[in-house]
Amino acid sequence: MSVQHLHIAAGEHKHLVIAHVSDETAQWRITQEKDSVLTIHLFCLEKDDDTTCNALLDIEQVGEYAETYIYGLGVLTGKQQINVRTHVRHSVPNGKSSQLLKFAVKDNARAEFVGELIVAPNAQHTDARQTNRNVLLSPTATMHTQPQLEIYADDVKCSHGATTGQIDESALFYMQQRGIAPDEARRLLLTAFFHDVLTTLGEQEVEERIQRRIAEKLQ
Repeated sequence: MSVQHLHIAAGEHKHLVIAHVSDETAQWRITQEKDSVLTIHLFCLEKDDDTTCNALLDIEQVGEYAETYIYGLGVLTGKQQINVRTHVRHSVPNGKSSQLLKFAVKDNARAEFVGELIVAPNAQHTDARQTNRNVLLSPTATMHTQPQLEIYADDVKCSHGATTGQIDESALFYMQQRGIAPDEARRLLLTAFFHDVLTTLGEQEVEERIQRRIAEKLQ
């Protein structure tokens, strides 16, 4: 297991992209000072259908007005597994964090997400959100999600939510009625599913490259 330590200085903006974490755990321990901004993009789009992706993000805001943004997506096929754990701790007032992670799971693949969000007693005026959305593309696919929200301050805005379901059959039927082949319809629906994660990249070329990899995984 490799552990990466990162300290983000006051006012610093840092963008971290985590990908290709097969068969080992990518563990990050990060602290943020005042007015710092951290953006993390996590991708699991491995080609080998028998790999395991593990990622552990341990982040603490130690300075006021720090901002943390975590975005992630994964497409799992074959016997792939993904285990993602986020631990975000607001230790001081006026912090902001947002997490959005989405996974599509197919065949006999298995995904797990554990999200821990902690607001300390003195971390008033915290604005923290956590969202996990998942799609199962096969009856044998498995998804486990465990959002955990611990709030010890009373003047905060915090929310979390997690959903797991199948692809929208009514939308699929509607598209097929208009001459779109089933495989293409599914690809378009999943592209739309991941859209709000991909647009946070801010670079169209990178977004298109990720979209191509998603399409390859689903073929």
